Order: sequence, then structure tokens, then C-alpha cells
Amino acid sequence: MITHSDYTVEPWCLRETGLDLGVLAQSESVFALANGHIGWRGNLDEGEPHGLPGSYLNGVHELHPLPYAEAGYGYPESGQTIVNVTDGKVIRLLVDDHPFDLRYGELTAHERVLDFRAGVLRRTAEWISPAGRSVRITSERLVSFTQRAIAAIAYEVEPLEGAVSVAVQSELVANEQMPHDTGDPRVAAAVESPLEAEEDFAQDTRLRLVHRTRSSGLRVGAAADHVVEGPEGTDCSAWSEPDVGRFTVTSTLRPGERLRLVKFVGYGWSGRRSLPAVHDQVDAAVAAARSTGWEGLLAEQRAFLDHFWACADVEVDGDAQIQQAVRFSLFHVLQAAARGEERAIPAKGLTGTGYDGHSFWDVESFVLPMLTHTAPQAVAPVLRWRHSTLPAARERARQLGLAGAAFPWRTISGPECSAYWPAGTAAFHVNADISFAVARYVETTGDEVFERGPGLELLVETARLWHSLGHHDPEGVFHIDGVTGPDEYSAIARDNLYTNLMARRNLLTAADTAARHADRAEELGVDDEETAAWRDAAVRMAMPYNAALGVHEQSAGFTTFQHWDFANTPPDKYPLLLHFPYFDLYRKQVVKQADLVFAMVTCGDDFTAEQKARNFAYYEPLTVRDSSLSACCQAVMAAETGHLRLAYAYLAEAALMDLENLEHNTRDGLHIASLAGTWMALVLGLGGMRRHEGKDGAHGMLEFSPRLPEQLTRLRFTVIVHDRRLRVDVHGDTARYSVDEGDPLRILHHGEPLTVSADRPAERPVPPSPVLPEAQQPKGRRPADRALSGTPADDEAAAC
Repeated sequence: MITHSDYTVEPWCLRETGLDLGVLAQSESVFALANGHIGWRGNLDEGEPHGLPGSYLNGVHELHPLPYAEAGYGYPESGQTIVNVTDGKVIRLLVDDHPFDLRYGELTAHERVLDFRAGVLRRTAEWISPAGRSVRITSERLVSFTQRAIAAIAYEVEPLEGAVSVAVQSELVANEQMPHDTGDPRVAAAVESPLEAEEDFAQDTRLRLVHRTRSSGLRVGAAADHVVEGPEGTDCSAWSEPDVGRFTVTSTLRPGERLRLVKFVGYGWSGRRSLPAVHDQVDAAVAAARSTGWEGLLAEQRAFLDHFWACADVEVDGDAQIQQAVRFSLFHVLQAAARGEERAIPAKGLTGTGYDGHSFWDVESFVLPMLTHTAPQAVAPVLRWRHSTLPAARERARQLGLAGAAFPWRTISGPECSAYWPAGTAAFHVNADISFAVARYVETTGDEVFERGPGLELLVETARLWHSLGHHDPEGVFHIDGVTGPDEYSAIARDNLYTNLMARRNLLTAADTAARHADRAEELGVDDEETAAWRDAAVRMAMPYNAALGVHEQSAGFTTFQHWDFANTPPDKYPLLLHFPYFDLYRKQVVKQADLVFAMVTCGDDFTAEQKARNFAYYEPLTVRDSSLSACCQAVMAAETGHLRLAYAYLAEAALMDLENLEHNTRDGLHIASLAGTWMALVLGLGGMRRHEGKDGAHGMLEFSPRLPEQLTRLRFTVIVHDRRLRVDVHGDTARYSVDEGDPLRILHHGEPLTVSADRPAERPVPPSPVLPEAQQPKGRRPADRALSGTPADDEAAAC
């Protein structure tokens, strides 16, 4: 998208200056609006043409059977798929009886702008109907961050030459026809007409539809109210049937006159509340929004985002595309999480149906690190959602013959929805990822109430899982066998190093937290004998290492496997999972996504600098990046090991994953984890931010070891630590640290201790990067060299 001729590079918005129907589906994803509860794809106001219609409510899903050629014990019996709920975006226009449809007549101008600071999507179109009537249509839509249940649209039409008769039809539409399944396993399962009508209502300016999902039994309500401004003679009417509610406005417009419609849409859903309760809920939400008014909603939206950007903005000088992309990324990650309020964050956010709307380990490992340091108020609700699914996770562990809780590989409401065992059930590391997110959140915010409550219980139940899943060998070494790590091209492995290191941290964190809250731990049945067993397993955890090669092994024996034949794998055979059997992938040295390399990011204190350099050099030529999660991890470790040019290339790949549709599936929704990974690549990678665990004299301290590639002249970012905003400004060979009001903060700069306070910033030189041999990648999988790609120079482009 960003390299398409219709798209401009600007620092605070994404602007489309034309309309190419060939990229319509992708544009619907990048122009999506959401708040964590409601998601509206960037479909055209008139509904058609479209790539993928999409209106979503976080948690609303339908059940469907998971078929197996042969049944097996422990296989999940049903899947969960996000459904397209009632569409409140649709506003159809007829000009002298001709429908406004971009496929007919003549579109003389078209522009859409996603404004990251205002939180709105603006559209302007000029169109000549088949009968020769010309009109200008302008619209502005938002999904409110402050009024969780509300989305709204302001829509105007005006004649350009001569008088025209217009009819505007504002609709609520259920059970829209969806595109058919493509056969790609990353695409959502098809669910036809998932909503059963329970109530339809139309009166005066108001509409309401209430439905229930056929199998999951979730009740969904949508209501709309309208404010109309038009010339004398403007007429309005309302009508409904089970799947459609329509509010129609008719008027004759003369030159200089406009018809303006403001539409307030309220959503609500429940698996428990009655029909009257749900329709009262959505009616009340719409009434409150109407009272606030369109201008009031805009003001609230701007104020919310002003606060967010003050805490989260990342400034990059030297590459205008990266500057635009990182703000695009931050904005969409915020949209995925801001008002989720104890619901999951799906892998695609609420921008599309990819991966069936499931939540994965992506959330805790990629999205929450960014939010913890930029919008921490959004983190605890996500972890409380995980805590709310503990009953299902405990039952899953019991079914597998394990203690504690086994959290699912993919889910919407808690039960495991992965029908593929090696990449699902065997990916136990998700449990340690959750515990790591708990520890990071508590360490960063000091939220002791959360730690004593859901935090400790999550830590305890995941620690119990690891202790029952692993075992001591005759020499006392603790092994975890038959698991799948982050690299899904290596399954059912022994001692996956990422899993073992994260499990070790889980066990130690659980033991330490239980000791701090002994009374609460006792309520959970934890005693000294159990915590001692956890510590013993952690201390004796296996760490596979090939002494002959001088590198750690991704899993035991991995370095003895046959190498994949990269030389004879043509570019059109990637991603490998769509062209080769998993059996062949599992027994070769080929890495889908950073695994051991990611372990060096999350558990960096467990490796020396020399080990990191050797490990990175060994695994880089094996990693094909068939996952959008890989580039950001490789960017971080490339930067730490001194490969700044390569880190810059991987940063660009993560940042432009959706803006350039690099995975060829942006049409199904954005890659929220890769967007969050853009922040990781900049802050953890080029900014060198780490939190030390167990390091003498530096436990819990943040360290910054910034270095910039020569193409970037400046990097500025803010991280929140214990209610203080620490600002880091790296300019050339100097780093400056300052703190907003609050207590002083102790940090490290390239290993040097510093104390920074509101009235005493600190400036330190940035040591030069070492000169290293160029890292190698698999044939045909080298990232685009950003330094040679002719990227736009940084400029002072006008704000949107």
C-alpha cells in the first residue's frame, strides 16, 4: 500500500488519493477503526464494492465442529470463529434514482485519510452519475475510545452542478454475504448466516436489531439514531425487518445546499443477559452519544489520543516511511486493546477475520510489551481475561494428565481451538509467555493488587504445569520433552531452549511471588515444599548446547539435522508450509520464525555477548521468516550483536508488513503482533532497552544500549516506568535521558549506572558499533536492504 501510487508518505496519517479496486480488500484492513470492543473495517460507506465486509465485537463468535479423519483422545471437538455482526457503517446514496456505486458513472476524485491524532477516517468523493448528475460526498467516521459501545459517522452530500434529488439510506444490516474460503489455513472458517433474528425496531430516527448466534448462543444488539440537517422539504422515514433496519432521508438539493446526516451506532452483546436488557443497553449507549453530539465525540477522541501520543510516540528522523509506519503501528495496536476490558486481543485485532479471530501467544509476547510501556492501563484487563479462562485451562491440563493450567494455543473464549496438535497442544510455551507478561507488567507498574490477585494465581498454575510436564533424568537434569517452540517448523522436540528458559523464569517468578505473598499463596495451596521443587527444577533446567559448534541448540539435537535445501527452493515455494509436508520440515534445519534468537531477547541475561553473536550467526542462515513474527525479533538481536544495517532492514520489514502487504494476506486483517514488533525493533533493537533479571546490582533495572544505523539521524521515544515517563533521545553519537515529574529513576546506559530526575537529565556518548562480517540468510530470503532501496528522505510533510 505505502508504495502504491495512490498512497502518500506523511508523518501523522495514511492518505489514499485515488481508489484502486485491486487493493480494496487491503485498504479495508489498513483503514479499519476499532477500540478493542468494536471493530469496523474500512469498507466504503455505501457497502459495495467490498473485499471483506466487517463489523466485529470482541468475543462474539460462532461455534463449528472440528472434523478429523480419525478421532483421537484430547482433540478439541469444536472451533470458534469470529463473526461479522450487524453492520452499522452502511449509508447508501441515490442521486436522481441512480445508486452511488463506484463501478458505474465516473469517479472524478476520491480521497481517504486515516488520521492518527484525531482517531478518525475521512473520505471525500466526487462522482458523476450515469445520468450526468455530479455530487460531492464527504464522510467522517470514528469508533470511540471514550464511549466504548459507540461508533459514529458524519455524512454529507452536495450538488456540484445544478439541482439534484437525493435519497440517503442509513442501514443496520445483519448476515451480509461473505467471500468463500480460499483454502489457506490462515483464513477464517466460513460461517453462513450466523445470526438469528430476535427483534427489529424502527421509529422516528431510531433503528434497532437484536440477534443471537445460532450455536454459541450469544445475543448481539445494534442500535442507531440520526441527526439530520437539510433544506426545507427534507423528509425522513424509518423501516425494519429481521435482518435490516433502514432510515431514509430524501431531499432536493440546489447549488450551495447540503444534506448532512450524523449517525450514532451503539453495540452490545452478552451470553447471559435477556433480550430486553440488551436492547436497553444499546439504546442507552446511543442516547448518551447523541447527547454528547458529533463535535463532542471528536473532542473526546482527540483528548484521548493526545494523552496516548504523549506517552507512546516514537520519532524517527531519516526515513519518512518508517516514521509513518511506526505511528500507523502504534495507532492500530492501541485500537486493538484500548477498551477490550477483559477480552482477548485477536491476532488480527478487530480488523479482519484472519486466523478466525483467535488470540495466540502473540498477545503476551509481542503486544503487551509495547502496551506495558506505553498504555499500561490496557494491560491488566488482558491478563485478567487470561485469568478468567483458568477453569478451561485447568480442565485442559487435567485432560492431558498434567497439573496446573494448560492455556490454549488459539482461542476466543478460553477453550483450545487448534485442531493441529503439533502446533497447538504441543506449544506449551504459551503458558510461560503469559507468566512473563504478568511479571513484566508488575515490575513496570508496581501493581501489587494485581500481583496478589490474578497475577499470583496465573504464576502458580503455570508453574505447576511445568513441574508436572518436565522430569529429572538420573543425573538430576530437568527436561521438558515433546514440545513445540516458537518455530513451528520444528515440532514435538526435546528441550526446546526457548521453552526451557521461559519455563525456568516462570518457576522462579512463581516461587518468589509466592514468598512475597505467603498468605495468599497458602490460600492457593502452595507450600514451601512445592516452591522448593519449582526452584530445584529451574536450577537444573536443561540448556542444549553444541560444544563442537560453540552454539546453543534450538532444541536437543537440532544442529545434527540435515540442512534444508535452500539452493533448490524457488521463491514461489514460500511460505514453505503451503508447499511442503510438515514431516519434511520437522526433520530439517529450517526455521520458520525466530526461536532461539527470540530466547536471547526475552532471556538475554542467560547468554553472554559472545554466545549471542555466535548463535545469531548460526541461526540467521536457517531462518526463512515465513511468519510475520520473525522480522522484529531478528531486528532486535541484529542490533544488539552489531549488525545495524541488517537491523534496519528487519525493522522496515516488520513496520511495512501490512502497508506493503508482505505476507499477501493483509486483506484478512492486520498483523497486530508485527505492528507491535515495530516498536520492539525500534525501542528494544535500536534503542537497546532491556530489563535485567537476576543480574548483580541491576535486578529489575532498565538498561539502554542505543546505536543507530547511519541512515537514521535520530530516534526519540518515551517509556512509562512506575508512573514516570522516561524520554530517550538518541541523536548521532549522543543519548539523552530525561524524566517527567516524579521521583528519580535509576537506569543503565551501555552498562553505566545513571540516576535521572525531572530536573537532572543525563547525556552520554554512544559507543561506536563493532565492524562485523555480514550476516547470511537463506538463498532468496534476504530482507530488502533499506540502505540501498532509495527510501524517501525525512521531511517536514504537513500533518494531516
